[in-house]
Amino acid sequence: MTTQPIRTLSGKNIDEIELQQILSGELSAEDLRISAETLRMQAEAAEKAGYRQVAQNLRRAAELTGISNRELFEIYDQLRPGRASYEQLLALAQRLETTHRAPLTAAFVRHGAEVYHRCGITRKAE
Repeated sequence: MTTQPIRTLSGKNIDEIELQQILSGELSAEDLRISAETLRMQAEAAEKAGYRQVAQNLRRAAELTGISNRELFEIYDQLRPGRASYEQLLALAQRLETTHRAPLTAAFVRHGAEVYHRCGITRKAE
């Protein structure tokens, strides 16, 4: 069985990264961040090993690799109970699906919006 090389977000083969490059600042953040491709490979391995939920988490993570850290923190903040209204969570899900092409994550947020709404932990619409 031939294994594919593990690549970072910038496309650098993980085997090309050396500690000295990190210490000298020669590498960018993208040279050290995981790629969507690698996360999808990990998801496949988790699925084959019977870890279906872990595989789904890794697939959602793969969808999020193209989103800036700033926006990810904003999304995270909106997902905290009481931070966003039901309508805002649905709008977030729509943005994830259309703008970021993240349908699995969008479905996850929609499900969360329904649960939050049912449990009464969404922010009340203004």
